[in-house]
Amino acid sequence: MPNYAIISLGGKQYRVHEGEKLLVDRVTTDEGKTFHPDVLFVGGDGNADFKPKIQVTAKVVGHVKGEKIRVGKYRRRTGYRRHTGYRSSLSQIEITSIGAKRQSAAKKPAASTKKPAASTTKKKADDGS
Repeated sequence: MPNYAIISLGGKQYRVHEGEKLLVDRVTTDEGKTFHPDVLFVGGDGNADFKPKIQVTAKVVGHVKGEKIRVGKYRRRTGYRRHTGYRSSLSQIEITSIGAKRQSAAKKPAASTKKPAASTTKKKADDGS
């Protein structure tokens, strides 16, 4: 069983352990729901796998806003001063399991491509004579 995994969320990579909570960029999943992030690497106990066939399951604990970032602009000797700021939209997630087998998509039965039966009656051609 792997000890850790490296997952990709929002263009960033995170090294996660089972049961770990972390703040990531806002995900579209609702609070209390689970999702499966992209798994890039699985390792631990001397084993490493760059193409893992396992899933990482994460649960969204809540959506929060980050700390306020203050941005100040200043140009000397001109009286120019501007202040602005923003707060990041974040999601707090918890890694519930590492190591569940990845399920392949179920194959849908091929749609029937039968053509409707052609009419067996033939129309008589008019000779016009």
